[in-house]
Amino acid sequence: MMKLYDLELSGNCFKVRLFAALANIDLDIIPVDFLGGEHKSEKMLALNPFGELPVFEHNDVVLRDAQAILVYLARFHELESWLPSNAAEMADVQQWLSTASNEVQHGPNASRLVDKFGYELHKPTTIANSERILALLEDHLQHNDWLALARPTIADCAVMPYVALAPEGGVSLADYPAINKWIARIKALPGFNGMPGIAK
Repeated sequence: MMKLYDLELSGNCFKVRLFAALANIDLDIIPVDFLGGEHKSEKMLALNPFGELPVFEHNDVVLRDAQAILVYLARFHELESWLPSNAAEMADVQQWLSTASNEVQHGPNASRLVDKFGYELHKPTTIANSERILALLEDHLQHNDWLALARPTIADCAVMPYVALAPEGGVSLADYPAINKWIARIKALPGFNGMPGIAK
């Protein structure tokens, strides 16, 4: 069984749960007591020395990054529609995975970390980063229903969670109609299952 060591409030963990739900992949979800420091326990640090969640375990494979887990799940199950093996199409998806771990991570996610979890980050910078990536996403989604390949891919699963959770970091989505329609399209996909802050 594929195991996901999980925190319900984590957008990164939700990326994996979301894709698994949409692609009908069975995961053994193992809740981790984050507030109690379980992610820093000897057992968890042996799996992920970075002391972060999610952590994914399947036989001898252990992964500590949400985007990497998405890639593994898609390729292991040979889900070409979600992550094609064609070089150009795979790269198209991959560039959005990088956006999720860079611009979205340092924008909407960082802003939420300040407001919801009390992280000591420079809030004006997180807001500026958020506004920049949301403007870029809005422009892209005004002309495209999906981030890559004109269909749902793991790119959408990687980018959407922290964008949809942006209001929890004081970043309004009111001025981004294309983004809101894209989030609604993802929620309408068969199998969609939300998280706190992202209801169906």
